[in-house]
Amino acid sequence: MSRGDRKSNKDDEEPEEFSVEKVLDKRVTNGRIEYLLKWKGYSEEDNTWEPEENLDCPELILEYESTLRLPDEPEKMDTNKRKNITEDNRARGFDRGLEPDKIVGATDASGELMFLMMWQGCEEADLVPARQANIRCPNMVIEYYQNKTPWYTKRSAKEA
Repeated sequence: MSRGDRKSNKDDEEPEEFSVEKVLDKRVTNGRIEYLLKWKGYSEEDNTWEPEENLDCPELILEYESTLRLPDEPEKMDTNKRKNITEDNRARGFDRGLEPDKIVGATDASGELMFLMMWQGCEEADLVPARQANIRCPNMVIEYYQNKTPWYTKRSAKEA
């Protein structure tokens, strides 16, 4: 698959070819599906998110998607091979009854804007839907954006 139009110094050379080794993750950004790709011959640090419409690796996407689906029938395993899986039914976010301390990050990887929030008297952070934080602690949301967004004045725009 071709990725980008990277041109070398020589005009007669073709753009470099990139091959997808594996699809690692999937997200929706601004209504567009993107996949996190591991590129053949490159390290994990070179993994990139690419829009679905730019990809030409349907078999790798299908392989990734098949790992997300639960089988219709439970897999028959030996009991000694079965992992001990317990559900984590602990309360999360505001349901924990804790007071928010600060917002330390934000993501929309799940298709919904979420804030990573720290809680007073607790070292464990939770992802909280932005729609809840906007209502329950609006001043904290405003403070988060004020600290993360570069602000420009007429003076700094002229100097640039």
